[in-house]
Parts: sequence; C-alpha cells; structure tokens
Amino acid sequence: MNRTIVEKIISNHCDHPVSAGEVVIPFIDLAMATDGSGPLSIELFQQMQINELRDPEKIIMVLDHYVPCPNDKVARLHDMMRQFCKKTDCKLFDLGEGIGHQLLPEKGYIKPGSIVLGADSHSCTYGALNALGTGIGSSDFAAVMATGKLWLKVPVSVKIELKGRPAKTVTAKDLALYMVGKLGNEAANYASLEFCGDTLSTLDMDDRLTVCNMMVETGAKCAIMPFDQITENFLSQFHSTGFQPVDPDPGADYDKIIEFEVHNMVPQIAAPHQVDNIFAVSELEGTPIDMVIIGTCTNGRLKDLLQAASLLREHQKAPGVELLVVPASRQIYSQAAQQGILELFSQNGAMILPPGCGPCCGSSAGIPGDGKNVLSTANRNFLGRMGNVNANIYLGSPLTAAAAAITGKITDPGEWLHDDF
Repeated sequence: MNRTIVEKIISNHCDHPVSAGEVVIPFIDLAMATDGSGPLSIELFQQMQINELRDPEKIIMVLDHYVPCPNDKVARLHDMMRQFCKKTDCKLFDLGEGIGHQLLPEKGYIKPGSIVLGADSHSCTYGALNALGTGIGSSDFAAVMATGKLWLKVPVSVKIELKGRPAKTVTAKDLALYMVGKLGNEAANYASLEFCGDTLSTLDMDDRLTVCNMMVETGAKCAIMPFDQITENFLSQFHSTGFQPVDPDPGADYDKIIEFEVHNMVPQIAAPHQVDNIFAVSELEGTPIDMVIIGTCTNGRLKDLLQAASLLREHQKAPGVELLVVPASRQIYSQAAQQGILELFSQNGAMILPPGCGPCCGSSAGIPGDGKNVLSTANRNFLGRMGNVNANIYLGSPLTAAAAAITGKITDPGEWLHDDF
C-alpha cells in the first residue's frame, strides 16, 4: 500500500504497517502538559498507584497559562507540578520560560518523523517540523506517563496544495485564516492535513508553526509540513541526529486533495465568535477596536513582533487603544529587547506582558471589558474566550493588529507599509 505521511509515521511507531481507520497503540516520542492540564494528569497518574514514569525523559510540563500566578489556588497547582517533576525526573519549564508550543520547537525537542502529544489542543503546531503533533486530554496524558504509549485511530489524510507566492501584505496568519474560512470548522474532523506546493518555499519555520497551529480550527487531528531545506536549516542549530524525515509514498491514498491559489490572497480577519467566520480585512474596515493583542503561541515569535514594530516604528498608537504585547518565550523576549523592539512598543504606549499565554484564554491579565472589541493575533475568538462573554474578539495577523492599534479601527495594513517591506 502507498501510504501518506501520517500513516508512515504511525507505522514506524508500531510493529506493523498501518492504514487510515485502524486503531493502534504506537509508542510516543514526547508528551507535554501545561498548567491547564497537568494537575489533573498528575492526579489521575497517582490514582493508578504507579511510582515511576515509564520514560521520564519523554515527559515535559510547562507552566504557561497562568503567568504570573493569579491566585493561591493556582499557586498550589503550580507547586504540585514542580514537586511531581522533581520527584519523577521529568522536565519542567517554570513560569516565564514561555509557551509550550513555542518552547518545544525552540529548544530542539521536536524531530521529524516523531509522535509528539500535548495536553493542549494546539499541539498540532509541531507538524511544522514534519512530525505528528496532536492534542490529547489529561487522562490520555496520564496513560502516556504510565506506559509510554497511547491508542490512536489512524486518521485519513487530506492533501493541501498551496500554489503561488503571497503578496507582501499577506502573512502566514492570513494564509491560515483563509484556509480555515474555506474549509470550515468541521471539514477536516480527525483528518491529517498534509501540505505541499510551491508556496511552501516562501514560508520559513515561524510561518509554518503559525499555519500548523491554526489547523486544529478545521477539526484536524494534525497538520504536517514536508521535510525540506527550510526544515533542515532550522534543525541544524540543534545538531539534531537520529531522526527520520517522512515523505508520502508516490500514489499515496488521500481522502481529498484541496488546492489553494495564494497569489491573489488579501489580508484576512476572523470576526466574532467563530474562527471560520472569515472576511477580507477590507470588508470590515472601520470597525472600532478597543484592545489589540500581539503575541500568543500563534504569533508571539520574533518575526511577528518585528512585523508589528515595522508599522509602529513610524506611527503612534491611537489614543484609548489598549495594546498588549506578549512574547512567546523568554528567548524571544530577550531577542526583542536586544533589538529595541520592546522599547519601541513601550514608548508607543504598549504594555509588555511576561512570556506565556497571556490573555488568550482569559487565564491571565488582560481581560477585556464589556462591549469591547479586541483584535488579537491569537488562534481563537469564541464567545468568552478571553474571560468576558460581553467582549468581541477579532483575529488577524501582526500587521493587521498593528494597523488597528495605529488607527483605532480595523484597517488594511497595506496602506501603512513601505515599498521595501
């Protein structure tokens, strides 16, 4: 049988070849839990009355959702995680180190051909590195800690072919939003989205992480990019060895093949309260914006901050607009500080929050007020997502977010860019 990437990855982690629809129990290369899911996983693991992790080096816990710690209840949960990691010798990234979905690629933990599970839905991010990354629940994470394995149903594969070169105003976030809008929030339920096409040569690793991060909003089980020179160049900084890149077999069996022409694409925006409620930015131009958020696991990387700074460097933030900047990791925070980006934001009236998830899911500082319109570079805009059901969340790129911060309303960023951008 000619197999797709996801079928080949799972086959390599089982004792036999597999195909879509089979239920199998592969071994897992890496699993990550956050402070939003880890405490329950620990409780469930302890109920099994197992004293040791099956593979401590394959378990990572990250304190990223509640940064800084907002109350004494969460403080106790954080301490529980710290004590558990110390006792079991698994890796802990403590408060302020950053978001798990950024830290794992940034620290070289993700390798092509691997299976990486995260107790957080946006773990599909790891597919940017030619891995199978997918989200699981706390009970499943406890099972991985105990056994090093987990049952999976092999997903069907959908080939996504991206054609053409996007315009300079169209970022990876715009591309992701466009695809979510066209596919809808259930079109790819439990499918593996497998990317190909000449557009990929224009997407660096930051771009690919953004695209894969957003694909769970189509219902996808995972999203996988091919291994190419861009992947190899990214991995070279870690001197990674022992990984096995995976390509689809010629004639692999896909459930669907979908093509997207990107050369005529324009900046996109998701309107409340669904991620697939997509419009061209120009269609909603003029909508008042009260709060702008630049950051999160989708768009809190250095490239994203640089894009936003390129507009704010020469234009002032509009009076009354609340601007929050949330670097995705301590490393990015440091790089942005060294390059003067954080100072630029600060001098322009922004509040710089510590590395972490920030206000994305309403678990940290930055909750909007009643009736406020928010333009965020995050990945979800569900009703109440940021902690207030009376607020409205729009999703856009760092460029679109920066343009809104300057004008106080949804604005196509193209008119603010220099020709040499």
